[in-house]
Amino acid sequence: MILLTLIASALIVLITMYQFQEQAREYHEDRLEKKEHSIHEHINYVLKTTTYPLTAENLSAIFKDKIHELSNIHNLEIIIYDLDGNYIRSSRGQFSVDTPTPPIQPFILKAIRGSSDKRYIEIKTIEEEKLRSSYTYLKDLKFKPLGIVCLPHIKDEGFYDEELKSFLIRLVQVYGIMLFIAIVLAYFLSNYITKNLQKISNKITETNLNQKNEKIEVQEASRELSLVINAYNEMVDKLEESANQLAQSQREEAWREMAKQVAHEIKNPLTPMRLTVQSFQRKFDPSDPNIKQKLNDYSQTLIQQIDTMSSVASAFSNFASMPAQQNETLNVVDAVNLALDIFNESYIEFHSKEKEILTLMDRTQLIRVITNLVKNAIQSIDENNPNPKVIVSIKKQYDDILISVKDNGQGISIENKNRIFEPKFTTKTSGMGLGLGIIKNIIESYKGIIWFDSEIGKGTTFYVKFPLYQRYKQ
Repeated sequence: MILLTLIASALIVLITMYQFQEQAREYHEDRLEKKEHSIHEHINYVLKTTTYPLTAENLSAIFKDKIHELSNIHNLEIIIYDLDGNYIRSSRGQFSVDTPTPPIQPFILKAIRGSSDKRYIEIKTIEEEKLRSSYTYLKDLKFKPLGIVCLPHIKDEGFYDEELKSFLIRLVQVYGIMLFIAIVLAYFLSNYITKNLQKISNKITETNLNQKNEKIEVQEASRELSLVINAYNEMVDKLEESANQLAQSQREEAWREMAKQVAHEIKNPLTPMRLTVQSFQRKFDPSDPNIKQKLNDYSQTLIQQIDTMSSVASAFSNFASMPAQQNETLNVVDAVNLALDIFNESYIEFHSKEKEILTLMDRTQLIRVITNLVKNAIQSIDENNPNPKVIVSIKKQYDDILISVKDNGQGISIENKNRIFEPKFTTKTSGMGLGLGIIKNIIESYKGIIWFDSEIGKGTTFYVKFPLYQRYKQ
C-alpha cells in the first residue's frame, strides 16, 4: 500500500509539473500576444493620426519620436523594417560606434508572405538566453503593407522556475501528509489483517500427529479467513481421529508382534521339555541302578528350560515397563569400574584420565547400560580371535560425559546398522534382541544419546553421551 502510494504520488507530481509548465507557458504566450496586439493597435492609431502621407518612405519620419513613446508605454523594444527587410528605425538608441542592425533574413520574409495572418515568430538562443521575435506587416488605412514591425522579447524562465518551485513545495507538503496518513493506515490495517493470519500460521506450524492439536478460535474475521479457520478446525478433527486410529492400529500390531515373539520364544524350550518327559516316561525303570542320575539329568533339563522361559518373560516385562529412576549423585568412574568387576574376561580394559566425574543418575541403570554394552562386545568377538580386546573409556567432553565401549570383534554389517536399536532384532543365536532397545530408552531418559561406529572384520565402538551433573541439574 505504501509502495503504491509512493508510485502514485511520484506520477502525480510528474504529471502535475508537466501540466503546470504547459499551462504557465500558454498563459505567458497568451499574455505576450495580447501585449503585441496592444502595440499594433497603438501603432495603427499613430498611423491614423499622423500628418505625414502613409508611405513606406515616411515611416522613419512618422515614428521618429513616437517609437520611443510606444516602447516606454508597453515596455517592449520595437524595430521597423521596410518590405524588403531593411532596417528603418528602432526604439533602442543607436550610436555611431554601434554595429548596424542587420536586415531581416530572407527565409523570415518568405515565411511572413506565406503565412495566412502575415505573421512569423522566431525563437533563438543568444548567450544562453532565449529571444522571441514577432514579425508582422505594418499596414496603412487600406490594409496595404507599408513595412514590417519586429517586437523582440527575451524569455525570462526564472519566473516559471519560481512559480514551479513554490508549487512543488506546496505539493510535497500535501503529499507528505497524505503519505504519513497512508503509512499509519497501512500499519494498522496490515496488523488487523495479518493478526489472524499469523495466528493461523502458528497453529498450522504447531500441528503434529503425535499431540493434541488445539482449534483456532477467532472472534472477528473476514469471510475468507473464516473459511480457512473452519477448514483448519475440520482438519484438526480428522487428524485427531486418524491419530487415534493409527495409535490403536499400532498398539494392536505391537501386541500381535509381541504375542508372536513370546509364543515363539516359549515354544522353543517346551519342545525339548516334552521330548525329555516322553523319553523319561518311556525309559523309566525303578530297578535301574542309575535311576537317581537319570532323574537328576531329567530335572536339570527341565530346570534349564524353565529358566529360559523365565528369562523370556523377564525380558519382555523389563522392556514393557522401565523401573522408576532412583537418581543420586554418583561418580561415573567408580560405577563403571564396579560394573566391569562382574566380568571374568582378562582382555577387558578400562581407561579414564579422571578419577571422579559426577552426574545425577540411577546407579543400577548406569550399570545395566555398561553391562549390556560390554556383554555385546564380548559376544561379538570370535572364539578363534588370538588377541581379543574390549576397551571401556570415560572422559569429559565439554559439559558432557562420553563413554565408549570398543571391541575388535566381527563388526556390524551395513544392512544391520539401521536396525541395531530395533526391539526384537538380534544377530545372535540366543537372546531376545531387547538389550540395546532398553539401554537406548534409559540413555534418552537422561537427555543423552547413543551411537556407534563399526567396520566388518575390525570391530565396533559404541558411544554413550549424557550431561554432567551441573548441566543436567539446570
